Amino acid sequence: MDEDLRNIVLGVAATGVSAFLGWFTRTYAWRRKLRRRQAFFGLPDHSECLLVVNREAGGDGAVHRFDVFALLELAALVKDCGAHAQIVQHDRAHMGFGDRTEFCVGGPGSNRRTQAHLSSLLPGLTMRTEPDPVAERGVIEVGGERYPMDPGVVEFVVLARITAGDGGRPVFLFCGQRAITNQAATRYLARHHERLARTHRGGSFVLLLKVVNSQAYGPDVVELVADVTRAALRAPAAAPAAS
Repeated sequence: MDEDLRNIVLGVAATGVSAFLGWFTRTYAWRRKLRRRQAFFGLPDHSECLLVVNREAGGDGAVHRFDVFALLELAALVKDCGAHAQIVQHDRAHMGFGDRTEFCVGGPGSNRRTQAHLSSLLPGLTMRTEPDPVAERGVIEVGGERYPMDPGVVEFVVLARITAGDGGRPVFLFCGQRAITNQAATRYLARHHERLARTHRGGSFVLLLKVVNSQAYGPDVVELVADVTRAALRAPAAAPAAS
């Protein structure tokens, strides 16, 4: 009986040790993954960030439903990092950048904050906001290339992570030609942030994405067109003065 009891005790002990090692390994892997996610988004535990809300084009302070969906997806990312989000309207965000992570939703036509960021942080990238001619509305220009939209068929959106300011916290821009493309960019970020973190190693990046057939597929079918970081961060050369 003593021999049988010893074998039982050893078996129970071995099971306990194996369970502890398995739990420890899973916990360590989960925490390591969490720390990488927090570092990429600039969101350590219990930190604060800004969700800068735009307005629907032509609306009186309203937010487009696709932009609301985009904000919900961003709020989920913030919560997963153990951080807290403060929602701020684009025309009331009178503050600098770098102290807190910022998620800025909408193009320059509906978001003054985006307009300011494009001017100061991405001087090589522009989006046309003039109502006329209609064919030029929303055209993105970067690196000498133009990207017009065919609404509901082919549309473009800029997804950017920019590190600037004294605090070093990133600014994320979701600058799309239509509201549904803003949501497409937030969904792309949620799905691919681990790969983006590995590729860009915590630095700035500016990606041009194409949203395919949104009238049928919504914000789900997104293709990477180009990494335009270098062109977007560099101010365009000044035109030669007329003689």
